[in-house]
Amino acid sequence: MGSAGVLAGALCLSVSAILVKLAGVDAATTAMLRCAIAVLVLVPLARAERHRCGGLSWQGIGWAVAAGIALGVDYAAWTAAIYQVGAGISTVLINVQVVVLPLLALVVDREQITTRFLVALPLMLLGVSLVGGLWDTAALGGNAVTGTLLGLLAGVGYGIYLFLTRRSTRREPGRLIQPLAWATTSAAVTTTLIAPFSGGLHLTGISAASWGLLVALALLGQVIAWLLIHHGSIRLAPTTTATLLLIQPVLALGLAAVTLAEYPTVLQLTGAGIVVAAVAIANGLHRRHRRHRKQRPDPTTPRTPSS
Repeated sequence: MGSAGVLAGALCLSVSAILVKLAGVDAATTAMLRCAIAVLVLVPLARAERHRCGGLSWQGIGWAVAAGIALGVDYAAWTAAIYQVGAGISTVLINVQVVVLPLLALVVDREQITTRFLVALPLMLLGVSLVGGLWDTAALGGNAVTGTLLGLLAGVGYGIYLFLTRRSTRREPGRLIQPLAWATTSAAVTTTLIAPFSGGLHLTGISAASWGLLVALALLGQVIAWLLIHHGSIRLAPTTTATLLLIQPVLALGLAAVTLAEYPTVLQLTGAGIVVAAVAIANGLHRRHRRHRKQRPDPTTPRTPSS
């Protein structure tokens, strides 16, 4: 159940990259509105959860606010990176979370990193880099350095956010919406404060179609995606959550082909296959499949009549 939730959340985040590009609104405004619109939806849901399960502790609120600051940095940097180096490459860079999340869990909470994960990690990074076109230097353009730094900064913020929300949600079970509401509010404030340094906010001149896409981005990419990921991640090891989220760029590759007519190259398809295989290795899925096949009875073997 946990894995299904994280994968469903990854699918929603993949759609988010497409919505950002289709909306065509500047990076700073997109990052802020994504959070601000989501807050309008999350606040009544959080109030209902508080009435049902009780409120968050002050410590829980503090963790959520800190997570929101990291998320705000992530969104501001990632959205800007999309316009600098494109959705594919920015999605690659943000996935340094696959290292940040398990590393924080190891250092802070002493959660061990499996040998399978360490073996599969180079493959995962190689596959994701191929998916994002990182090896195609001609596609990077003149903003490669700035875009790369922004993408890496977003990935660090992403990993910190995942770690903090997973930690706080585990400590106060049954409270899933309230931490997300606090974190999203904090992220909205953070992106607003960062905006003057990244082009400023431009709330006028946004078309009705773009507003519709921004609302869809807030609902799908903020509310639904993170509720699914938070619900799933508290049931999983940090390495499992981090590796499952690497499916996001693979899904984004397929969605970009369908919606934006951005068709993958042979290298990108090769990278997608490597990512899927590496995620399976990291989570031991190949061994489980093998054990399942061994445990299944041979249909050609005659059964002994029951007495």
